[in-house]
Parts: sequence; structure tokens; C-alpha cells
Amino acid sequence: MSLGEFLRNRRGRVSPAEAGLPAGTGRRQTPGLRREELAALAGVSVDYYTRLERGRDTNPGRSVLDALASVLRLDDDERAHLHRLAGPAADAKESGKESRKESGKEVRPALRELLETVRPTPAYVLTQTSDLLAANEEGGSLLPGLTVPGNLVTYVFTHPAAREVFVSWRRMAEDCVAHLRTVADGPEHAALIAELRHRSDEFADLWATYDVRVKSGSRRAFQHVLAGRLELTSEILTAVDGQRFVMFRADPGSPDHAALELLTPPGGATQSAAQSAMQSAMQAPPGSTTEAGHD
Repeated sequence: MSLGEFLRNRRGRVSPAEAGLPAGTGRRQTPGLRREELAALAGVSVDYYTRLERGRDTNPGRSVLDALASVLRLDDDERAHLHRLAGPAADAKESGKESRKESGKEVRPALRELLETVRPTPAYVLTQTSDLLAANEEGGSLLPGLTVPGNLVTYVFTHPAAREVFVSWRRMAEDCVAHLRTVADGPEHAALIAELRHRSDEFADLWATYDVRVKSGSRRAFQHVLAGRLELTSEILTAVDGQRFVMFRADPGSPDHAALELLTPPGGATQSAAQSAMQSAMQAPPGSTTEAGHD
């Protein structure tokens, strides 16, 4: 993803009024700020800013980036993304190395042990690009159809069960795409984006909006065929090798916490039982009691 693409996108999102400029006269041909307006507000020449947008200058100083970020009203995640895009070639090479390092599929024993320790809380080990490396039984039950090997983002956009499981499917989809924008470019990342853009028009549309947001703990609602509706909070821990430990916990003593016990199949069965139940629910006639609702 280029620096110029990001600057053009964000420039189009800031109105003159939001930037403290007078309304002016005449019709504006494009939404947002003009190049000359952004350059003046950031304290750089129009020629220099134009070179940045067109990719002719790819290594601006930190002070320039901070000035542009302030005018463009970027939040912390977006500001970090701007600096990452503007990094020198050497940094880009290091990012590629880190991306390859993060693509390792070996789950450390400590993370596997943690998956069992937190039960019955559903938990997963994911790469930065959301490849699923491991999950406990409750994790498999909560997201039927998501298996190893597999990818959480691909699951969200292409697996029919995902639209039943995530009560606020749209918000989950937006968060997944925004998170992918924060991941360092690499072969696996590029291949995943290309595949998803080909398989899902909804993904392609969200990717084009260029929202940038690091995934962090948030409240999510799930619809489970056995446990019913669950309100859970995600907690995300990132290891030094880039792997993420993700769990969806419930407040101790709450009905949701008690319902988590229902995610463990009787007799230690695998997620296939929950998946079969989900498939039956999806095939139920409209209006039946097994049909999941959505926010």
C-alpha cells in the first residue's frame, strides 16, 4: 500500500470546515481538502506535497509526517500507519523479514498450554494475518467451520456460518479489514488480500475505504445453537514472534460465563457436533425458533 494512496484517501475525508478553513466560493470538484490547502496547513510547499502523493518522494521527515497527521486528523493507529508507509527502503526490507518471521506456523508450547488453562473460555492462536494456528474445544465450538488450517478473515467473509455466529457481522467485518491494513506487507499478506478481493465484493468495498485500526479488546455478541446469545469481551495478547493469543471471556458469575460450559461438547467431542447443529439451524425454515437474530 503506497503512501500516496493513503494521503489521497485521508485528504478526501477532511472538509475545509474541519480544517478551520473558510467555506470559500465556487464549486469544489473533489471532496475534502485540496492539495494546496493541505500543504499550507502542514507547512510544506505544494510541490513537495504533490511529490509525496505521486510517490516521487517516499522518505519524508518525522516532523512533516506529524504535521500531515495533525491536519488530516489521524488517530494513533492511523498515525502509526502513516509513519510505517513512509519508512525508508531499509525499513521496508526489515518489515518484510518480520512479516516472514510472523508467518511461522509453529505454536509455542506455552501458548498451547494457555489454550487449555483458560477453558471453558474460547481461545485461539492467530498470526498477524489471522491464520488460525490452534484453538481449544470451546473456540472451535463458538466459531463452527473455522478450522486449522484456516483464516479468520476468510471465515468472516466467505463462510455462511459466520453471518449467523456474529450478531454484529458488519462490525466484525469492518474490524477485520481495518486490522489487515496495519499488518506489514509481505507475500502472505498480499496473497490473502488478493484472494479476498476476488471472493468477496463486500471485502473489496471495505478494503477500498482504507480504514486503519489495530484490533484490541472489544465487546462482541455471538449466537450459538446450544448456548444461545453470548455477550463476550475479546482479549488479545501479542507474543514476541507476532502470534496473537485471542480469547473471548465472560464476566465471572454472569449468565454468559455459566453458558460457556455449554460450548464444551459432551464427552470431549470435537467442534463437529456444534457445526452440525449450526448447519441444521441455518437450514431451518424462516420464522423458526432456531433462526439467529442480528443487530
